[in-house]
Amino acid sequence: MTDHISSQHPAARGHLAAFVTIFIWGTTFISTKVLLTDFEPLEILFFRFLIGYGALWIAAPRLLRMQDKKQELWFMAAGLCGVTLYYLLENFALTFTLAANVGVIISIAPFFTALCDWLFLKGRRPDLRFLTGFVLAMAGVCLISFRSGGAVELNPAGDVLAVAAAVIWAVYGTLTKKISAFGYNTIQSTRRMFFYGLLFMIPALPLFSFRLGLERLTNMTNLLNILFLGLGASALCFVTWNLAVRILGPVKTSAYIYMVPVVTVTTSVLILHEAITWTAALGIVLTLAGLLLSEGRLPLSRKKDCDSAPCPPGSE
Repeated sequence: MTDHISSQHPAARGHLAAFVTIFIWGTTFISTKVLLTDFEPLEILFFRFLIGYGALWIAAPRLLRMQDKKQELWFMAAGLCGVTLYYLLENFALTFTLAANVGVIISIAPFFTALCDWLFLKGRRPDLRFLTGFVLAMAGVCLISFRSGGAVELNPAGDVLAVAAAVIWAVYGTLTKKISAFGYNTIQSTRRMFFYGLLFMIPALPLFSFRLGLERLTNMTNLLNILFLGLGASALCFVTWNLAVRILGPVKTSAYIYMVPVVTVTTSVLILHEAITWTAALGIVLTLAGLLLSEGRLPLSRKKDCDSAPCPPGSE
């Protein structure tokens, strides 16, 4: 009995890390909205990861020494995908299509993550439980995103970019799972990814009229919000996300992405005092049900599954 409890403890830590990450990421829209008054999207992105990179050096002021020089390529790819490409594609998508469209499309990332895990890491093939949870969660996300009653508008350029962002995030999850197998410290590994993310971001800065403009940070509102994005949404959240991937794997961790619209709506109600509609409430219920089903917390049938009975070899 003791062994069973101790074996479950790391999983609990992983779920807590994923939940904390998504809770913070779900509230970042408020800070971003405030900062967009004085900053361009790419400026916010660059400053937040630069602050995050510095914070991770303070948290773990030791060099990460590679056991194998070839491992550096995995960190380069993770920084390129998880920091540079994902956020640039998301920002581009928002200029071509509705924010609601982007929110819904990005939420399909768990599906692509499951495919990547199966195809490249020899993980479990997406089963009926996962697919059913995916459909439920996506239905909930759609109800939340389009709760205002506006018509759904298809904007091919922006929607394709949003799909590309979802695929890139799935690739990032696969890369972080591979990197976690190297056995390095999570903070140091995340810092290395940030370094390459910032490095690959630099060539794009002149294309978007980037300016340093540090005088904008003398405004306390701007300063506090950029610090929240840098220290919380970047430094802390990428560490906790990568920790969750190390413990739970990329598939179970990515399913928490379904929660982002739920946190966003809840925050809007509590902080911005926006009204919650019945469609949003139903969407929250469906999204949570989909998440719990994907995570194996809700029974799909009376038949015992791997959570209540021993799994066959190789199924985990």
